[in-house]
Amino acid sequence: MNIAFIGAGNVGAPLAAHLAEAGHNVVLAQAKDGSSSIAAALARSQRLSARPLADAVNAAEVVFLATPFAANEALLTSLGDALANKILVDCTNPVGPRLTHGLSSQRSGSEFIQSLVPKAHVVKAFTIYGFENFENPVYPAYTVKPAMLFCGEDRSAKESVSKLIADCGFEPVDVGGLVQALHLEHMTLLWVRMVRAGGHSPNIVWAALRR
Repeated sequence: MNIAFIGAGNVGAPLAAHLAEAGHNVVLAQAKDGSSSIAAALARSQRLSARPLADAVNAAEVVFLATPFAANEALLTSLGDALANKILVDCTNPVGPRLTHGLSSQRSGSEFIQSLVPKAHVVKAFTIYGFENFENPVYPAYTVKPAMLFCGEDRSAKESVSKLIADCGFEPVDVGGLVQALHLEHMTLLWVRMVRAGGHSPNIVWAALRR
């Protein structure tokens, strides 16, 4: 699958490397020359490459958005219709002061993103944990994989993202339409409050147990 990553920091870089090593054609979108985060991400895998932002997006079937949430509006507006009919994986979270929801829980960040790019198929994924678990999702003492909850409106887009989630080492759990994104963002805040503020280990994940 042809995949572009917008954002190659703590979240984007490990996910891009996992997917590249799984055999996908993964390109890092480069907004400017000499980016230190792009250089560091490229060092993770020889299968990764970088191209200018517009070129990377135009050539992709799936685009991962792994940027600071505050950057999303200007970034997505600048892309115009380049994301039309493409899968946009929203890995971002609106976090406000004192670890509150950045949009006051009036709507999810993913729904806001969908309003900016109405022709894209937005799928919320890779947001309920900190970056440590994107680096290494393996828990060898257990017989289950960490669950990765995701949501979106387009069934075909979610099927594609489900496969990418599995390729990154997680158990895909489809929780429904994009209306569920707000709840996933609150799960992120729960994890952040537990770990970053509450002292829990960052190596804590959720699991989906079935009888």
